[in-house]
Amino acid sequence: MTSQNVIFYGFLASLAAGSATGVGALFIFMFRSLSEKIEDSLLSAAAGIMLAASFFSLILPAIRYAEAQTPNKVLAVTIVITGIIAGAVALELIHRYAPHEHFTKGKEGPDTSKISRVWLFVIAITLHNFPEGMAVGVGFAGGNTTNGLSLAIGIGLQNIPEGLAVSASLLAIGYSRSRSFFLGFLTGLVEPVGGLIGAAAVSLATPVMPWTLGFAAGAMLFVISDEIIPETHRRGYATLATFSLMGGFAVMMFLDTVLG
Repeated sequence: MTSQNVIFYGFLASLAAGSATGVGALFIFMFRSLSEKIEDSLLSAAAGIMLAASFFSLILPAIRYAEAQTPNKVLAVTIVITGIIAGAVALELIHRYAPHEHFTKGKEGPDTSKISRVWLFVIAITLHNFPEGMAVGVGFAGGNTTNGLSLAIGIGLQNIPEGLAVSASLLAIGYSRSRSFFLGFLTGLVEPVGGLIGAAAVSLATPVMPWTLGFAAGAMLFVISDEIIPETHRRGYATLATFSLMGGFAVMMFLDTVLG
C-alpha cells in the first residue's frame, strides 16, 4: 500500500468512525433526556472500547514495530513507553491551557467568563475525539488494513453512545434538539482531522511508527483516566460504570481478535 493510500484510507476510516457520533446524536429526537445512570453507563462502555483499542490496536503493534527496528527488547519497549508518556503529557498540557468545560465537573483551564458556553463544550469535545481519530489514522500505517479496520469499527461503536450522551447533556442544559444534535454530530468531525494527521505522519516517516502509535495510545489513556472515569464515578453509579467499562473492553477485544 502506497503512502497516498495509507493517508486516504486513514482519513476515510476516521471520517466513518467520527460520523458514528452523528448516528448516536440522532437518538436525541427520540428521547426527551437520558437518566444519569444510563449516561454514565454509555460513557463507561465507550471508555472500555477505547481502553482495549489502546492496548490491542496501538500499544502491541507499536512494540512489534519497535522490535523490528531494534534487536534490543528493552530499547523497543522504552521507545513505546516514551511515546505513551508523550501523548499523555501533550493532552495534559492542552487541558491545562485550553479553556473547556465538563458536564459534571464544570469549567477547567484559564478564565472563561468571556467565552460562550457552547464553545467550551466544543473545545472539550475536541479534546476527547482528536486522539481517537489520530489512532484510527495511525492504525492504517504500514499497510496494516485489518488493524486500522478494527480500530475504526471499535471507535465508531463507542462514538454512538458518546454522541447520544453529549447531545442529551446539551439538551438537559437548555439547548434545542436541533442544536444539541448539531453539536453532538460536530464532535465526530474532529476525528478525520486527527486521522489525516496520524496517517500522514507515519506514512511519511515509517521509523516513527512506534512513537506515533504509543503517542496515540497515551493520549487515549489520558482521556479515559483523567476525564471519563472520574465523570462516570461521581454520581453514585461507580459499580455500574465499572462493569460497563469492562463490557466495552470485552467487545473491542473480541472485534480486534476476530478482525485482526
